[in-house]
Amino acid sequence: MAKVVRHVALEIVNNAVQTQHLDAQDLNHIRDNLTSYIRQTYVPGAAQGDVDPPHIQNKLTQTITYLFTALYASGWDTFFDDFRGLAGDATTIGSSNVASTMLYLRILGSVHDEIADIMISRLAEEKKRNGDLKDLVRARDAHKIALSWQEILAKWRQTDLSVIEMCLKTVSRWVSWIDISLVVNESMLNVLFQLAGQQGISSGSAEGNVRDAAIDTFTETVGKKMKAPDKIELIFFLNVSTVVGQLVSSPSLSELRSTSNYDTDLAETVAKLVNNTVFDIVKVLDSEPIDDQTRSRAEDLLQNFVPYLLRFFSDEYDEICSTVISSLADLLTLFRKIVKSKGGLPPQYSGMLQPIMDAIVAKMKYDETSSWGREDEQTDEAEFQELRKRLHVLQQAVAAVDETLYINTLSRIVGDTFSKFGTEHSNLNWRDLDLAMHEMFLFGELAVKNGGLYQKSVPSSVASERLIEMMSKMVKSDLACYPHPSIQLQYMEICVRYCPFFEQHPQTIPGVLENFVRFVHSEHIKLGNVSQTVIQAIGDLLVIRAELPEDSGDDDMSSEENDQSADALFNNQLFLFEAIGCLSSTSSVPVENKVIYTQSVVGPLCSDLQQSLEAARAGDERAVLQIHHIIMALGTLARGSSDWMPGATSGTPPPNEVSEQFVTAAEAVLLALESLSSSINIRTAARFAFSRLMGVLGSRVLQQLPRWIDGLLSQSSTKDEMAAFLRLLDQIVFGFKGEIFVILDSLLTPLLQRVFSGLAEPTTGTDDEIQLAELRREYLNFLLVILNNDLGSVLVSSPNQSTFETIISTIEHFARDASDYPTARLAVSVLVRMSAVWGGPDIPNPSTNNQSPYPSLPGFDQFIITRFSPICWALPSNPSFNAKDMQARQVLSEVASLQQMILLKTGQEYLTWLKDKELREMGLQGQVIDEYLRALTGDAKAFKQFFLQFVSRNAQ
Repeated sequence: MAKVVRHVALEIVNNAVQTQHLDAQDLNHIRDNLTSYIRQTYVPGAAQGDVDPPHIQNKLTQTITYLFTALYASGWDTFFDDFRGLAGDATTIGSSNVASTMLYLRILGSVHDEIADIMISRLAEEKKRNGDLKDLVRARDAHKIALSWQEILAKWRQTDLSVIEMCLKTVSRWVSWIDISLVVNESMLNVLFQLAGQQGISSGSAEGNVRDAAIDTFTETVGKKMKAPDKIELIFFLNVSTVVGQLVSSPSLSELRSTSNYDTDLAETVAKLVNNTVFDIVKVLDSEPIDDQTRSRAEDLLQNFVPYLLRFFSDEYDEICSTVISSLADLLTLFRKIVKSKGGLPPQYSGMLQPIMDAIVAKMKYDETSSWGREDEQTDEAEFQELRKRLHVLQQAVAAVDETLYINTLSRIVGDTFSKFGTEHSNLNWRDLDLAMHEMFLFGELAVKNGGLYQKSVPSSVASERLIEMMSKMVKSDLACYPHPSIQLQYMEICVRYCPFFEQHPQTIPGVLENFVRFVHSEHIKLGNVSQTVIQAIGDLLVIRAELPEDSGDDDMSSEENDQSADALFNNQLFLFEAIGCLSSTSSVPVENKVIYTQSVVGPLCSDLQQSLEAARAGDERAVLQIHHIIMALGTLARGSSDWMPGATSGTPPPNEVSEQFVTAAEAVLLALESLSSSINIRTAARFAFSRLMGVLGSRVLQQLPRWIDGLLSQSSTKDEMAAFLRLLDQIVFGFKGEIFVILDSLLTPLLQRVFSGLAEPTTGTDDEIQLAELRREYLNFLLVILNNDLGSVLVSSPNQSTFETIISTIEHFARDASDYPTARLAVSVLVRMSAVWGGPDIPNPSTNNQSPYPSLPGFDQFIITRFSPICWALPSNPSFNAKDMQARQVLSEVASLQQMILLKTGQEYLTWLKDKELREMGLQGQVIDEYLRALTGDAKAFKQFFLQFVSRNAQ
């Protein structure tokens, strides 16, 4: 209990110091008491177990750091000397005074984090303060601090290694902003070389942690900002190439590389050093102007480091490979710039490109320990596919530098693999085939970039010619018969992607079509065919037979497997329904055939739904699941039948004759929804179908909209369902804004009443709170969509006037909520938009113009002054509001926009209100009020910054 009290007490002190609520006398009093406590507790000879636990030390260090920022420049100029002295003299520091030395190093690290960490966003005044403090530290104490590091590290063989590790981490942090000579000197480098070059130790041990920290120190030192010649001189002086070479050739990274004892942590640490070094070398070579000597030395370094770069890029472990991708990308960008300016790569660079390309392609391949399609490796598979995307970007960069090399390399890899398959067939590893087909799939981006695969029936480019050769080899081979689903899937994807090939080689279509039909019936493949012949061939697969998961008692795993199996079969069918929709909607199919294709699927599904309805009403679970599946199938068919959606600027809904078929489908779905609205599964399926049917029904959906609302926003609907449906309504309002006013006018009040009831329901857990927050945001987005599409008058029309006050009250409530900044920001945005829509014409130069407001709604000018303006202060005055939180600052920016909008619409009336009432009632004095009004009537961007600072300065 005492530790908790101490922790809370220190937090209170921290807050008081940080928010500048204490005067100099109070600050000195706190300093004296804390330093007295530290001297009594962290005495010479005290071990870590004899002093405060780590969490108290962290909080104590934070307090000391805040006192440093407040007093170092104005009285506590012995700050570092005080804690350095506590750690002992040159003979005892780090050895006999472990606890006090650790505290000293903690304080140094905390000071860096507070004044020099560039990853933390800071206000302009904080940046200035920190800059001044760094200048003072550099002038007063940096040389003494660096000397203490040397004294600690010099005794590394006799000192607790945790002290050495923390000292190295401290050096790594400080080196970026102190004089480089304080770190890069003979005594310091000798120790760093010894620590970084330790052999026969493993990561995770105390010795390994020290070694890795030493390497990180090299990395941070190399990364210090400086001029190009100085940077190259630093890399040579640090002898980084030799350090990396010794580490790469060490047993941990060479002899053990292909074993389970391979030190991946060390590899990743060294890879980071290589990555940062290459980054700096490339940056120097890319800088202008640069003298010939510096350029020559930088090119020599690049020749030394590219092999190391490719060594780690080619590492079996993707995490290590990913560490150096950024510098490899920078190197290729440099090459591209050189080619663009000089027409080609000079010899010192051109020899690097082929090894780089070969390494990228090799990394694209599945490694020997990986598999494909196993559920227990889905995360690894997703990570590998993400890595492939990054590697593809690198390949594109190589193509931009030397297109011929890129074409020849991939042509060779694909051609050699297909040739091997012709002789070895099933003996060829699937990973080799997968790599070749994956590269073939990507190769087409270059082949078709200039207008397609063919121009006037001849290949459009050299790349197109090579791709056509690859396609010919693929479709003439037995590749489609290879017994691995990855190869079969890629076979189909390539055929679909490069379908123009078949227009010029129609003789290959029957064989490919036969393979597609076989794939459709395969238990592995989930893609359907796209021809009338195949539709007839797969007719037996379109019959839906819902199956309830088998009850396997207490065997949970078995239950999951059964459910997954049934779900997999149904998902296969959904792919087929979407494929049929795609087929029937192509422009080459006559309208009458489109109707026939659609009717041939919709008719049986609707008939089956009606036949299952009676049993479903009686509580038959299988019948309910059958109806669920049918509704999903109808929605999926609609998705495949049209790419158009309400509000889209391109495309149109299907022809009227086809849309009529989907009106029948929508009626069937509504019938099921109205009969089974208490079933969440039916509501979920119906919402899915509704979102897809919008694209095929067009404005016809408006006639059915009241029934969709009744069914999808039933008394049983969850907050999550309401939020999802509001998102769909946003799209309808946007897409049919010219036609929806009358319908929206009649539906708005009952719709919002259901939403209000959902918003008013108490939450019962974390998930419920998340759903409530989502419903709040979707409700506010819905209001914004109405206002942004010239439909704002529906909110104040006669049928909806009784709801308007509730709307305003909910918005006000959300705008005051300090526990949900995103919702608060959105609520204020709605108020801004309301003011813009109903506030009338803008008043130019409101600070000097006495023009009276002329709102679109009578009395709205006074309404926004008396109701909206006070909201601007409700959230900042909330005790829970944190003005330093980034999301909170976004809310304040939106609040500033609201005040500017009110001023723009009401002019002098608002300024008078603020001066005589609102700001004065807040306790502000005349000079502060005048300053505030000057800022409000000035530049809009400047006022937002002023408002952020004003709130931060006056926060309680």
